[in-house]
Amino acid sequence: MADDKSGRDKQAADEERRQRERDMREARDRADEPEPMDAESSERLGDLDEALEGLDYPTTAAELIDAHGDRKVETQSGSTSVAEVLAEADDDESYESPDDARNRIQGLIHR
Repeated sequence: MADDKSGRDKQAADEERRQRERDMREARDRADEPEPMDAESSERLGDLDEALEGLDYPTTAAELIDAHGDRKVETQSGSTSVAEVLAEADDDESYESPDDARNRIQGLIHR
């Protein structure tokens, strides 16, 4: 292709077309992905948020499981118990505040 204005314009148009095609392919591929969960913690942890406020801190993962292990929390794939979520944490892992415990639970949910 000649290095003149029309050649450069054709190259630019071809690149724009290829980028549009890539964008459309990516959008189709993403259509099958699950929607991300809402970032509001109160919607993700439900009544567990309030329960976490009522605990004495510092507390451990084992103490959280003993107190609230049967409560359900929403995950990308449905709902699961707090005990199942915290199964990945060490039993003696310590949380200094309700926010600390909430952040850990939310972090484990997204794995």
